[in-house]
Amino acid sequence: MSGQDGTALVVVDLQNDFCEGPLAASRYPGEPAVLTAVVHNTARAVTAARDAGVPVVWVRFLGDPAHQGPAWRSRDRARGRPPKCLEGSWGAELAAPLEAAPHEADFTKRACFDAFLCEGFEDHLRRLGAGHLVFAGVFTDICVDSSARTAFQKGFHLTLLADCTTALHTPDTQIRTFMHRLYGARVVPHARAETWSRHPEAIPGPQVPVPGGSS
Repeated sequence: MSGQDGTALVVVDLQNDFCEGPLAASRYPGEPAVLTAVVHNTARAVTAARDAGVPVVWVRFLGDPAHQGPAWRSRDRARGRPPKCLEGSWGAELAAPLEAAPHEADFTKRACFDAFLCEGFEDHLRRLGAGHLVFAGVFTDICVDSSARTAFQKGFHLTLLADCTTALHTPDTQIRTFMHRLYGARVVPHARAETWSRHPEAIPGPQVPVPGGSS
């Protein structure tokens, strides 16, 4: 193993406009209770990461029209979609009870999906020595997958916390299986912190990811 043998928990876009209130409920095709469970499971995963000495990295989305490119604005106009997570609004804040600690890095995506487009994001992970990224957040098939895809291509090992994520356009099992097959991502529940808090190459024996993330 190299100097990049650490792990970081990356929490993606668990903000009010995506997880709480009527706007979130109107967009999400499943039961709103799933979004609530994702937020609370992630809060427990954050606590477990801190207890294990695993750095937590926060990623948030801002959708102000000023940040949008022409194609983004054109799409929203055509679909009559209002912008979400406006800068300084309640909708852009982390959903309770999530809260970043003062020492934890917080990166902002400005009308984009991929966390690696945030200035300094990759450099921060490299400084942490994190060669293994554990993803929680929304939505699995949009921003989580976009960030995981770049991470894989840049050489990071990946784990997806199945009960700390949910998809918007794709069935959950389908996107989890896709990420497992294409990126080699382990898919596990948040309660298995003894597994996900460690770099995969530090765990002896064969690695058997669970595409459904239920065991």
